[in-house]
Amino acid sequence: MKKIISVFCALALMGSVAAFAQEKGNKKEDWREKVRSEQVALITSELDLTEAEAQAFWPVYNEVQAQRREAFQATSMALKALKKGEEGKDVNALLDQYEAARKNCNDVDIQALARFKKVLPAEKVARLLVAEEKFRHQQIGKLGKGEGGPRPGAPGRRSGGKPAPVMKAEMN
Repeated sequence: MKKIISVFCALALMGSVAAFAQEKGNKKEDWREKVRSEQVALITSELDLTEAEAQAFWPVYNEVQAQRREAFQATSMALKALKKGEEGKDVNALLDQYEAARKNCNDVDIQALARFKKVLPAEKVARLLVAEEKFRHQQIGKLGKGEGGPRPGAPGRRSGGKPAPVMKAEMN
């Protein structure tokens, strides 16, 4: 019964997410929401949450995910600034900015563990970490099969969506 309720909660969440994505009509948003739905489904099945655990866990998890996105965006912006070598800015200042953004990403993950431990037993927190890693590997596998990710013709890809061949360095 507990598992049925958890699955129902996940399906309801995915349904509302899907409805929101349809309103947007944006392919990038649709893709993000599809990935998010797959992530929710995997985590739901791996954790086998009780109804009480699900009610306490999902709001915390969604908030942590939002914090992770913000931290990742800040890191990406700092890296772009390094790539551009923004004129008028000292390289050391750009490096410090990047280092602070990376540290913030790590801090968000460490704080997330403490928050998850408050709402779930340690065993389920461990299963969550394994499920997130499993999901990440599944998504990487899909990229290798051309099921998502960069558009055909994007840097690092040949037209037709296939990865460019890797060239081995010639030995002299």
